[in-house]
Amino acid sequence: MSSTALTGSGTRRGAGADPGAAPRRRRKSRLDPTRNNTAAGIIAWLAALFFALPVLWMVLTSFHSEQDAATNPPSVAASLTLDSYAQFFGSSSGVSPWPPLINSAMASVFSTVLVLLLAIPAAYALSIKPVKKWTDVLFFFLSTKMMPVVAAVLPLYIFAKSSGSLDNIWFLILMYTSMNLPIAVWMMRSFLAEVPVEMLEAAQLDGASLVLTLRKVIAPVAMPGIAATSLICFIFSWNELLLARVLTGVRAGTSPVFLTGFVTSQGLFLAQVCAAAVVISLPVLVAGFAAQDKLVQGLSLGAVK
Repeated sequence: MSSTALTGSGTRRGAGADPGAAPRRRRKSRLDPTRNNTAAGIIAWLAALFFALPVLWMVLTSFHSEQDAATNPPSVAASLTLDSYAQFFGSSSGVSPWPPLINSAMASVFSTVLVLLLAIPAAYALSIKPVKKWTDVLFFFLSTKMMPVVAAVLPLYIFAKSSGSLDNIWFLILMYTSMNLPIAVWMMRSFLAEVPVEMLEAAQLDGASLVLTLRKVIAPVAMPGIAATSLICFIFSWNELLLARVLTGVRAGTSPVFLTGFVTSQGLFLAQVCAAAVVISLPVLVAGFAAQDKLVQGLSLGAVK
């Protein structure tokens, strides 16, 4: 009987303790993840707006007239017009922007293709089939980017002049290829290090050659990294100004060189410069949106570790 009483009292004590314990388990933590995610989202949107505001202002200014664009403070609610875009495409001057745009497209696309053709085998040798002292090799590639480009402008100009390569788009393509190759090898090495070794061993057992392995096995797996690398090389080539300004003239001038022509001794035509900058930026934006998914996936694989 005493054991029954003890059992009953123990049960009653346990039953009495449960209501008090349950609220403690249901009590919210001070570190609410929902609140933290909301704060992080607000900060991210503010940062994105901060960086996007100059671009939006450039687009708005491109639709204003020169008089409204030159006002101080700037007139936000001024009437919109397409005169700056018409003048950019040569309605009044007769100078067409298409040759510089085509030259930029040729230099960027061809140099990017050459960089990938050279960087992927080099990265394969440094990651999947590592050579001796591969870290020293990577450091050498990276050290070539430490020297300022302006330090090599004079030797390159003398070499281009003596070889008859001034104002030649193919010589500019060669310069862009050598400029982007170190960073491409460094990035592709990180991407190819993520390829499973078992897939390569299976390809070797099936008798696949190195070229077939690179094309059928490695390329599909590393496609996000290839997309990220190619887009970065394309952007670097498209935006390059110093080499194009020094090594080109009339025939091989690129779009950044054409853009600087709107800054003349007569003054700065702000609306025309903004219109030209919008048009010249469109190919890069289109390429970025087209490769958006693979770019984000590729950058998260290991390029920015």
